[in-house]
Amino acid sequence: MRALIEYVRSGEPDLTNRQMALLMLVYQTPGPHTVRGLAKALGVSKPVVTRALNTLGALGYLRRERDQDDRRNVFVVRTNDGANFLEGFKRYLRAGDGSEQRPFIGQREKEPAFAGR
Repeated sequence: MRALIEYVRSGEPDLTNRQMALLMLVYQTPGPHTVRGLAKALGVSKPVVTRALNTLGALGYLRRERDQDDRRNVFVVRTNDGANFLEGFKRYLRAGDGSEQRPFIGQREKEPAFAGR
């Protein structure tokens, strides 16, 4: 929790859950990425993806790029700024109060081994 509080105080842009999910999807899955494909993967409408993409594009974290083979297609592509943002966010999470040593909410801790086994 401390890591998230420090992040909020850092002055970095606050992203919505949808924006963060879109950003992580583009960076963690192989492309090419389209608005239609991203909407399907996230289970939301294309306008929802477009709004999130507008914000992420304005921040420089993602960008739209025309397909050179078929100019009708537009791909969503990664940027250096987006990669740097995610790397910095990951550092905030890891530098927290040792939470990387504890399981995430919903994860079960490993049961201790019994001496008699």
